[in-house]
Amino acid sequence: MKMIIRIIATSLAVLIIATLLPSVHLTNGIGSALGVALVLGILRIFIRPLMIFFTLPLTIVSLGGFLLVINALIILMADHLLEGFAVNGFFTALLFSILLSGLQSVLYIFLKEPTNKRIEN
Repeated sequence: MKMIIRIIATSLAVLIIATLLPSVHLTNGIGSALGVALVLGILRIFIRPLMIFFTLPLTIVSLGGFLLVINALIILMADHLLEGFAVNGFFTALLFSILLSGLQSVLYIFLKEPTNKRIEN
């Protein structure tokens, strides 16, 4: 259930960012946004760790800055895999990635489950 809520939150973030950035296009609205959220999730699970492993020296030298490039490349891969999602260029994908990470962080704060802590004497 938690994964479905995260996918819906990510698709909401994709919709918001697509309306803010004129060079990001969603042709089918919410359907495309859900597709982007699913594909990004799959790419982040399977492809991103491989990319981080193979570029580890470059990531270390750049003090983690190269992870932004990896995230932008993941966005561009999603662009090529999906028909209803288009990003115009690398720098737009980089900005999209930064905005998506920030917006997801804010949305996931609201999705965090409250913890029941009992104080016993």
